[in-house]
Amino acid sequence: MGRTFDEVLGDFSEEDRREIMAETDRLEAEHLSLIALRKARDLTQVEMAKTLGMSQANVSEIERRADILLSTLGKFVAATGGRLRLSVEYPDAPPVRLTGFSDIESGEEAR
Repeated sequence: MGRTFDEVLGDFSEEDRREIMAETDRLEAEHLSLIALRKARDLTQVEMAKTLGMSQANVSEIERRADILLSTLGKFVAATGGRLRLSVEYPDAPPVRLTGFSDIESGEEAR
């Protein structure tokens, strides 16, 4: 039978456990869902709805979607005080920022 994460972690020294948990926290911070992004900015769905000019139910629906329009994502990010930027990453090259999507910030789709 397999072992739990805590059981495996117990095999490491206290210092190693601290380093592992710090790296875990760092990695989790890099990958936030829309719900976690909103909560990290200490915003409620009601506050987001007011900023976005929509109902709280619509904000909830956006947060649960697996597929979302860039314009909607841009509006959501802007409502949290952020700015959406798109980049492409390849294993053999540095990241490339996509241009032509500057209208995302205002929530309007580029033509």
